Amino acid sequence: MTEGAGLAIAFRHDFPGFTAAIDLAAPTPGTLALFGPSGCGKSTLAAVVAGLLRPASGRVVLDGTVLFDSSAGICLPPERRRIGMVFQTPNLFPHLTVAGNLRYGQRRAGRDGGGFDEIVALLGLEPLLARRPRTLSGGERQRVAIGRALLSRPRLLVMDEPLSSLDGPRKDEILPYLARLKQALQLPILYITHDLAEVARLADWLALMEAGRVRAAGPLGEIAVRGDLPLALRDDAGAMLAARVLEHDAARQLTTLAAGAARLLVPLLAAAPGTMVRLRVPAREVILATDVPRGISVHNVLATTIRAITEDPPRRATLVALDAGGVGLLARVTPDAVARLGLAPGSAVLALVKSVAIEVFPA
Repeated sequence: MTEGAGLAIAFRHDFPGFTAAIDLAAPTPGTLALFGPSGCGKSTLAAVVAGLLRPASGRVVLDGTVLFDSSAGICLPPERRRIGMVFQTPNLFPHLTVAGNLRYGQRRAGRDGGGFDEIVALLGLEPLLARRPRTLSGGERQRVAIGRALLSRPRLLVMDEPLSSLDGPRKDEILPYLARLKQALQLPILYITHDLAEVARLADWLALMEAGRVRAAGPLGEIAVRGDLPLALRDDAGAMLAARVLEHDAARQLTTLAAGAARLLVPLLAAAPGTMVRLRVPAREVILATDVPRGISVHNVLATTIRAITEDPPRRATLVALDAGGVGLLARVTPDAVARLGLAPGSAVLALVKSVAIEVFPA
């Protein structure tokens, strides 16, 4: 019952008025984000992987272990799949303290369970251990739920819109913890969301879902800049990149980042050289030029090649996908700009990006 590494999901299941027909594969470890509107099948996919729903047909394999195969009669029960689940609602035991809730997850792992202190530190739970769930904020409760799932020592962590019930400040509170545990534990994560900001900060691989099917899937940086996909038609569309801190210029209050072969200047960061960060470059903030401009405030002038040009009729705009030193950018401009500049796939063009327009998140 073993195959190669990675997560492979293929199944079909009929619901009244709706059919889920999924075919998806992604590498592990890393975070695979499922992105799409409510009702598109994201939670159904998660339930099939976790063993909470047995589909009519299909096959699910995680890092060489067959979890489900209808043709071979294999269907491991949920408790044997070792999949940690985190839902929108934390569902903590109200009669237990935070420490008690965490120890419950640890006991599920059996005698080999461990890592209590590590998980508590990663999620910043030390000050909360003696408290009961009713005294916690929404973000604190969700951090405890994540810790409980991790202490069960899962082979895969499934997070089904874990931040959707939280307001903006609570989301901002918990996202750094999620990014930290992702890096520290190197655990495969299946992350379900309809929030693009969460995708930008956490995802390595992105699957766009629509009406029970996977519309497209691939590395986050590639999918985010494809003008032929619905993601690029959103107001907040843009490139999502991994970058490394190269150096700081304290006198100019600027930091130089490396994203592939491209170099980007951003406002001064409090991060040591070599630190990895995540970037989001909104398509609406990218300006195109055929000549090097003079006397402007823009710090970033990147030599790029046009990959593709796609019309955006609802906005009377055009999406231009760019290659900038091996990384993808996306620019939203007018059709008139495309015509005046003579832009076409394969053409060389300069991409101008204000340093203050680049969003930087911890990796």
